[in-house]
Amino acid sequence: MSETRYALNGMVCTVDHLASAAGVATLDRGGNAADAAIAANAVLAVTAPHMCGLGGDLFALVHDGAVSALNASGRAGSGADPARLRAEGLGRMPHLYDIRSVPVPGCADGWLALHERYARLPLADLLAPAIRLAAEGFPASPLLGPVGDFVGTLPGAGDFAAARRPGDVIRRPGVARVLTALGEGGRAGFYQGEFGEGLLKLGGGEYTEEDLARPNADWVEPLSVEVFGHRVWSVPPNSQGYLLLLALEILAELGPPADPADPRWAHLLVESARAAGHDRLDVLHEGAVAPLGTTAARSALVDPERRAPLPDVPAGPGDTTYLCVVDGDGMGVSLIQSNASGFGSLLFEPTTGINLHNRGIGFSLTPGHPAEYGPRRRPPHTLSPALVTRPDGALRTVLGTMGGDAQPQILLQLVTRLLANGQTPGEVIGAPRWELGTGGTGFDTWRSVPLVEVEEGAPWADGLRERGHTVETMEYGSNFGHAHLIDVLPSGVLAGAADPRALIGAALGR
Repeated sequence: MSETRYALNGMVCTVDHLASAAGVATLDRGGNAADAAIAANAVLAVTAPHMCGLGGDLFALVHDGAVSALNASGRAGSGADPARLRAEGLGRMPHLYDIRSVPVPGCADGWLALHERYARLPLADLLAPAIRLAAEGFPASPLLGPVGDFVGTLPGAGDFAAARRPGDVIRRPGVARVLTALGEGGRAGFYQGEFGEGLLKLGGGEYTEEDLARPNADWVEPLSVEVFGHRVWSVPPNSQGYLLLLALEILAELGPPADPADPRWAHLLVESARAAGHDRLDVLHEGAVAPLGTTAARSALVDPERRAPLPDVPAGPGDTTYLCVVDGDGMGVSLIQSNASGFGSLLFEPTTGINLHNRGIGFSLTPGHPAEYGPRRRPPHTLSPALVTRPDGALRTVLGTMGGDAQPQILLQLVTRLLANGQTPGEVIGAPRWELGTGGTGFDTWRSVPLVEVEEGAPWADGLRERGHTVETMEYGSNFGHAHLIDVLPSGVLAGAADPRALIGAALGR
């Protein structure tokens, strides 16, 4: 069970107590929620490279009286050539060790966009805690500690050779240099500096100087639906955030049971997620219009008592980090940042040691597919932050999770527990979860055989089997995300919870 924390003047929830502490210290210095989110994410870029970093992408929702959405996902380089991959016999994008699955990273552009629109403090000040940890060292977390024997042997990844067990001190001097350059020189310090020059060389023609000169961050129109007396928000395609909203609308029409321990509760959520997402591979691409107008037709596909014969498959572990901040003035930031798979592509820019994501695995290699790999295209994205507002537009909740393809499924459970079942943040975050099965990569949910994975301790397994689901029970915390949540109570008090599955996550307030 996760403990609910309370605060009056601001709260930060992240996967790492060092990042949460940096965010709270930023609030103490007069920064707002955007400042704190940047500071916390910068620390995570240093201490949690197995989940996120400067070599990955970023999405965010910001509530500052109104809701804004930020898409800082990178584009494939100008050298992207799908025909060459097909000629090599590939039917899907290469998953690891291949620069062609590495779009230009958008994280730094995302920080800069957030800073320009909302921040109060200088960027260099916000990056200072992360720079100190990168230069002086930080203790490896329980999840990062054992990586040295493998990751530390990869080209450019020598920083991690020191990691053998939790608590081993890791230093990342190259990351400290890059963060310093970003803080002092802005965008050029990153994309045209040491990191950018190294990426061009490593790309071997995949990228051009013009690719790196083009900003990756765009303010876009957020998506929202009205359910359970609130409005729930997410980001539009190329994100899969619409899957959460569509599943919530389907579920609201069906009416979830009042008790989340009822196996019918899990059944209806599973079926709502399947009805919302079974055609994701066909409809999600950079220019897609989210199919939120199809709720009625999809609801009709759901049998309230039995598993429906829809095409679906299993999900698997994704590696991402989510953080959320609410400040004393009521601004909220829901931010998610990722390498896609763990350390990403397992390619490292050699001079800085920054690991590069593999978000390009979301592209299709089918000729003519709307998400086909190609120059300067954005791939379909699993990252899907969420935010909830009250009927009067006031901020209610910021929440999100890691989890690859399973992110909308996990968020569906969290939102339902919070809004429909009235649970506290600690109960919502700590409760057992389900997800749609196990694929090979964490990004295979809509490709293969149907399976519902149920977390150890959940009360639904037998009831789901009785309703026609194939069920497998998994160890608590294995592949079920790291979720965080901050709820603004009617009194104005902040109530938050960090996921115990993250082991060192922290919800810290002031």
